[in-house]
Amino acid sequence: MRQTLSVTRRVRYANWRFVIYWLRSFFFISIGIVLSIIGLQLFMVPFDIAPTGVTGIAVIINHFFGLPIGALYMIGNIPIMLLGYRYLGGWRVVFLSVVTIVAYSVAFDSSTLYFPTEGVSDNELLNALFGGILSGVGTGFVLRAGSTFGGTSTLALIIQRRTGTPLSTTYMYTDIGVIVAAGFVFGWEQALFATVALFISGVASDYILEGPSVIRTVFIVTDNPRAVSDAILAVLGRGVTAWDTVGMYTEREHSMLYVTIARSQVEELRAIVSDIDEKAFIVIGQGQTAYGLGFKRTRPKHFDV
Repeated sequence: MRQTLSVTRRVRYANWRFVIYWLRSFFFISIGIVLSIIGLQLFMVPFDIAPTGVTGIAVIINHFFGLPIGALYMIGNIPIMLLGYRYLGGWRVVFLSVVTIVAYSVAFDSSTLYFPTEGVSDNELLNALFGGILSGVGTGFVLRAGSTFGGTSTLALIIQRRTGTPLSTTYMYTDIGVIVAAGFVFGWEQALFATVALFISGVASDYILEGPSVIRTVFIVTDNPRAVSDAILAVLGRGVTAWDTVGMYTEREHSMLYVTIARSQVEELRAIVSDIDEKAFIVIGQGQTAYGLGFKRTRPKHFDV
């Protein structure tokens, strides 16, 4: 009886976590779509600053024929999603992306009447900056939800898996291609603004995905590993990993310590190590985030009972 009750509770808990996970995903996707649309409708499209990828191609076609950008975007993604379905693992992989693309396309065309055609500023550099920021933040939220805006990101993943070509290389070729096309259509000054928007968008997207660099990773080469480790544990409350090393120049044996600390603890750690071993060699690197005891908790995405 107790075993049956335990299984029932586990099933309910797994189902609840499953619901929370999908609600969280759709919430992030909704935020991402809204921000991306604002960035394009308010800052980029009115000033012929073409974004990259399928959206950029849609903006260029819209310039010539006046066809709805959202509809063009959806049509352009159909063959890419079919390729994704075939080569990336079926609907399990592309389902969220399809939902995002359809919602984005419909919302984009439906919102056109609610945005001023002249934008909010005549300063094209400001438009490129803010358009890039909003588009990048929107993309970051969509990626955090486990989805994509389709387009070149999905195509790049397919090419990588089929040919081994790095994602960055495919992005570079597609982005350069769209920007060059925009230069011929809208002028080379607008292409330069599109490049600025592309760079800012990438930075903003990475910031949303990874967050600010709030941790530091530290390597310490010392001949007093026990004393240094005990001090770090006692004062900073951080775990330390140690292993034996050999200096290849001096051929002397040392100990290397590895510890992850908060950014605010850097000076305190340096003081602790210097007080114990003034000859210690310290290397401090940047990290985005850390998961585990003393830092962020991991959040499983699978809900097996």
